[in-house]
Amino acid sequence: MNVAELLAGLQTQHDEATARVGELRGQIEHLTAALAEIEARLADLTTTRKVVTELAPTGDEPDPTETNTAYQTIVNAFNQHPDQAFRARELHELLGLPTHEASVNITRSRLGRLTRRGFPTQAERGRYQKRT
Repeated sequence: MNVAELLAGLQTQHDEATARVGELRGQIEHLTAALAEIEARLADLTTTRKVVTELAPTGDEPDPTETNTAYQTIVNAFNQHPDQAFRARELHELLGLPTHEASVNITRSRLGRLTRRGFPTQAERGRYQKRT
């Protein structure tokens, strides 16, 4: 084997290795993005579980599944729209809930409880946003 053939073989191996490096970097970028997305979802689920657990009754009280579902629905709405601040009525409209005053007042009360527990924050009076 002469030097030219040896160099050609080395160049082929180099080109193949370079192509494989590019493929692996692409896979790493894809996996990194997927990991970040799943970690964000996991953080949202952990927050939701923490909030619902804190609001759950203790002792011999009956389990208010409907109330916990309402809190979960509110927390999920904030998780789906983390950069948006909502008024209680806007949250009702987003969730397709009745917008009559009594129903909105119940949500205001729930938002107050959630805010006291650190989720969400009150961006300004009457406007709530996911804590970042």
